[in-house]
Amino acid sequence: MAFCPEGMLSTALLDRVISVDKDKEQVTVQAGARVQEVVDALRPHGLTLQNFASIREQTMGGFTQVGSHGSGATVPPVDEQVVGMKLVTPARGCLELSKEKDPELFHMARVGLGCLGVVAELTIQCVPSHQLLQHTQVMTRRQVHQQHKQLLQANRHLRYMWIPYTDAVVVVTCNAYKEGEALPAGPPPASPDHQLAPFRELLHSLCGKLRQGVGPQEDLPGPTLEAVDRMSGTELRDHVLAIDPLDHLWVARVNQAEAEWWKRCEGYQQGWSDWLLGFDCGGQQWVLEACFPCGTVKEPSGADLQYMEDLLREVEAARIPAPSPIEQRWTCGSASDMSPAGVASGEGDCQDHLFSWVGIIMYLPSDNDRQRAAITKRFKDYVNLSKRVLFPKYAAVEHWAKIEPAELNKRELTLLQKRLGNRYPMAAFHAFRKQLDPKGILASEFVDLVLADQQT
Repeated sequence: MAFCPEGMLSTALLDRVISVDKDKEQVTVQAGARVQEVVDALRPHGLTLQNFASIREQTMGGFTQVGSHGSGATVPPVDEQVVGMKLVTPARGCLELSKEKDPELFHMARVGLGCLGVVAELTIQCVPSHQLLQHTQVMTRRQVHQQHKQLLQANRHLRYMWIPYTDAVVVVTCNAYKEGEALPAGPPPASPDHQLAPFRELLHSLCGKLRQGVGPQEDLPGPTLEAVDRMSGTELRDHVLAIDPLDHLWVARVNQAEAEWWKRCEGYQQGWSDWLLGFDCGGQQWVLEACFPCGTVKEPSGADLQYMEDLLREVEAARIPAPSPIEQRWTCGSASDMSPAGVASGEGDCQDHLFSWVGIIMYLPSDNDRQRAAITKRFKDYVNLSKRVLFPKYAAVEHWAKIEPAELNKRELTLLQKRLGNRYPMAAFHAFRKQLDPKGILASEFVDLVLADQQT
């Protein structure tokens, strides 16, 4: 959140794992330590982090300050793992915060967006290291609706990958696994060649035309047949999408190939939690992620699946060239005031609240500047459709790390400010800012635009 043309403060060299308390199952780290480095340091002590986002290259400070999340209806966003922090502020110096030491500021600063102070150290509550059994299967939309409540309640980790313009939903579950246990019975895994065949066949059929300069993107050279056979699934998807990423009919064909690819990848695998809970997001991409309440684990409201019904219907009616997947995950609530899944005091136990997170994407599959600009423009249409039709209906807000203020016009910015003002305790947030940073030293374009104090 601290990007600023005048300069920025980096915590890259504050990257030490300071101590591990095995009895308390806690680790104290400097804020610049990367998630994967912390996981590696915890492994010899038989500990790990409770949950992970899709990637593990983030710093621990950034990971927690924007309220990142993994998936699991009873697992909170990662800021809830923070049990203590050291915050360096312009006005009050270095503060040590916890539930016992200044709890009101602690709960505000856990998702402080980098503008209440510089997070120097974090103490994180860990869990024993453990292996998981992952099951990947492809269901129809109707099957997901029929089994959704059971899937939420029966699995420690759950995520859906909805594939637009198809009836396919990839369902990925992860649960506890004891080393040595037999895997559930099922057909043997398909060979890599068989798994990748849908993408390869689609690309092979077009390679000749592309090399001859025939096709929607004449200035994008086609790969050789030999190069196609060496590509991974995500590389193949990028190359196939690059042929005509703004044609909804072409994107639908690519999505159908991806749905078939996932069907051929169905099955089980076991591994350590930090390995299985991360996943390959694909190449460069635009992302918008929404978070909204959807009842409780015991009694889901159904808003999560209704949101997806509405989104898919709007996308397909508007002929948005929406690539796969639209990813849906869940967490329980957080006691951090500025978390998108925040639960205010007086609203009950955070564990009793259920939130869904839905991410829409458009890939930037080539280095062609003209194509990338056109995709960026079309993605804005996709984003505006979501915000106009879905956000008000479902009380959704953006994931903090997915807001792009430079892409907003005046009206869009005003609506964003209103949406955030309705969702978060902005008056209390700005009161702390005035106490801790009265001269606005930690301000940035993001802070000034998105978090503007409406009372000044």
